[in-house]
Amino acid sequence: MTNSKATNSKTSTEATTMTTTNLTTREKVELSLARRRAAETRFRLYGMVSVFFGMLCLVVLFTDIASKGTSVFKQTSLTTEITLDSGYLGINKDSSIEDIRFANFEGLIKRHFAKSVKPKGRKAKRELFKLISPGAAWQLQELVLANPTAIDSTVTIELLMDDDVDQWFKHDFGNDVVDNGRLSEQQLAWLMTWIEEGQLDSHFNTLFFTNGDSREPELAGIHGAIKGTLLTLMVTLILSFPIGVAAAIYLEEFAPRNRITEIVEININNLAAVPSIIFGLLGMAIFINIFGVARSTPLLGGLVLTLMTLPTIIISARAAIKAVPPSIREAAYGLGASKNQVVFHHVLPLAMPGMLTGTILGMAQALGETAPLLMIGMVAFVVDVPGFINDPSTVLPVQIFLWSDSPERAFLERTSGAILVLLSFLVVMNTTAVILRRRLERRW
Repeated sequence: MTNSKATNSKTSTEATTMTTTNLTTREKVELSLARRRAAETRFRLYGMVSVFFGMLCLVVLFTDIASKGTSVFKQTSLTTEITLDSGYLGINKDSSIEDIRFANFEGLIKRHFAKSVKPKGRKAKRELFKLISPGAAWQLQELVLANPTAIDSTVTIELLMDDDVDQWFKHDFGNDVVDNGRLSEQQLAWLMTWIEEGQLDSHFNTLFFTNGDSREPELAGIHGAIKGTLLTLMVTLILSFPIGVAAAIYLEEFAPRNRITEIVEININNLAAVPSIIFGLLGMAIFINIFGVARSTPLLGGLVLTLMTLPTIIISARAAIKAVPPSIREAAYGLGASKNQVVFHHVLPLAMPGMLTGTILGMAQALGETAPLLMIGMVAFVVDVPGFINDPSTVLPVQIFLWSDSPERAFLERTSGAILVLLSFLVVMNTTAVILRRRLERRW
């Protein structure tokens, strides 16, 4: 039985060999071309599937972030009328700013709701007052500071609600969700009454863009992080662009071709691939321990990010210089120009579009970095908005990192919203780089 199977296999192999041998040269070539075309078709199919899968992952990621973060641009508030009683507050129209700041606006709000809602018992009062954000007192204070003549008058104001109320109203109300686990039945009853009376509603969340960080989610904003990011990038740009361009010009046009130059070029190329956290350790060792630069400031962050972006800027600037045709240099030398005149009057202006593109891409990379800034202390909780490069500050990626570590649902929402803002900045910077490249570059 085994011998018969072996004989049949041998016979089929011999038949295939004879068939292939009997083919003409033309038929062999056509058969080979058919196999090649089939292989190319499969390769293209694999590539299309890979691209489609990658795009699908990006769509799912951005859709998830957008679905969680777009609600941060709305904030729930309660419209009510409050009488600014000068007798209770202990201030009048002529009071100083300091006296107004120390007035008991929080107590005035509690008294107002205790009279209007009339909760029964201390527990009910506590539950009622929990619905109002601690920032409501700050709102009244800012209103009086802006218009002291409002004292002893009745004002209509949209008071901020607590983050639990904000999340319930934006996500759970109207979705057959009776309780979100954070609000009691009595609190929900009060909220439903305010909704029926048209007092409770949501509006555009300006505080998200005008406030700094806060322990209260409904008061937390990205103003401080955005300003800290801009100050940090300003320091990075001021330092990295001239140093990077100068280093590229020297290495490409003036440096002698010897062993030392080769070592420098190799190290620059290697530094472009070094993990960013290493630059944070380097900045901590040099700028903090040796030079004593204050921690958690845009100045220190800019210095560290300068170290990180310099290799990228130098490499892109050298590539832009190499792209300038040799005929430009030869023509300038033929007209009697010196070495400096050739470089700075002819080569540098023609290479500048490529240098600017590389610089913008390097700045976009610095914008999204978190690890090196964590090493130099920019992870600190900073409430105040920085005024200059030596003030305590944080940056947008670190702010996102801090909020992502908070368990509150409202902070998760703010994390996704801040990611959307950061992605918007990155898209703008990369789009600017592409536009500059297309408009300013010259094709030879």
